Amino acid sequence: MPRGFAHEGLDLARNLYLLPTGLVWGEQAAAAIISGNGWPLADGWAAFTALAVALRREEGGADLAVAPFNEAVEWAEGESPDIARHVAQAIHRIGAKRPAWGGLEMDRPHVMGIVNVTPDSFSDGGEAFAHADAVARALAMVEAGASLIDVGGESTRPGAQPVSVEEEERRVLPVVRALAEKGICVSIDTRHARIMAAAVAAGAKIINDVTALSHDPDALAVAARTGADLCLMHMRGDDPRTMQTDPHYDCAPLDVLDGLAERVEACRVAGIPLSRICVDPGIGFGKTAGHCAQILGSLALYHGLGCPVLLGVSRKSFVAKLSRGEDAQHRFPGTLAANLAGLDAGMQVLRVHDVAETVQAVAVWRAMRGGG
Repeated sequence: MPRGFAHEGLDLARNLYLLPTGLVWGEQAAAAIISGNGWPLADGWAAFTALAVALRREEGGADLAVAPFNEAVEWAEGESPDIARHVAQAIHRIGAKRPAWGGLEMDRPHVMGIVNVTPDSFSDGGEAFAHADAVARALAMVEAGASLIDVGGESTRPGAQPVSVEEEERRVLPVVRALAEKGICVSIDTRHARIMAAAVAAGAKIINDVTALSHDPDALAVAARTGADLCLMHMRGDDPRTMQTDPHYDCAPLDVLDGLAERVEACRVAGIPLSRICVDPGIGFGKTAGHCAQILGSLALYHGLGCPVLLGVSRKSFVAKLSRGEDAQHRFPGTLAANLAGLDAGMQVLRVHDVAETVQAVAVWRAMRGGG
């Protein structure tokens, strides 16, 4: 670990980051915590026994130092009071219990089923465009083990053309209402304040905005007023048509964390407490395949925001770009690999098209990590 760290004039919150690592589960996690050699991850099913301390470089990128948990704490306490305070607060945010989100307890991983009521989504466009098909698909996903259903009426694939608010409303509201009436936890996937308000009135419990409430100038106020829980996703810009036009980052995992932190703070200013928020690093949204791989390798970083983390990798093009160019219907193995890495990093929600297969994988993962 660096000694005598010079930080005068440096914004610690934007330059010094903690990445939990050395994760253990079950009885191993309990033993690590009791012995003082580890700390709980989101008060959940894992503990971290080491910390990576990342420090941004002026020229871009970051330096990384890794130490056992207790040594990292000793290091911070031996530095200045500002560093000791910064590290202690970050550790407590990482370890704090997450409140229920959308009415779901965050003490186990949840599978979110995707229902796109669109003709042009990248993977399943047109398959659930009709009302009856959308409802039937959602019910089958719940039967297969999905905890919640994400309903969207506007494709946000790269290059997708926007639809009118009126058309989006026509597509999604009957589906939201039908599912909510059956007691299903429904998330509305939209960038538009009018749709957010109408969907919550129709029974949606969660607003899932790929622009983290930045696209529509009324979104923050409407989201605050509805009282719904939120998913804030990171995206470069707010337009799917241009988001993949040569995206650049100084350090993708850290830049995404900073972007999400800014939107969490915007929510706080708007009167939305952290207890209503989940974040999503936005795999594939304004990111190259290389950026996505870097972020997926650093997922535990996002627990530092102190709220649940959702991972959405299902059938996305980064899988094909890192593999052999498979089309969307043949990307499930790569999707599952990324989702299992997400579970190992403590992700609370997996957003997927293939619900039954993912639920089975989660069940086996839980049995393994819990020791049977």
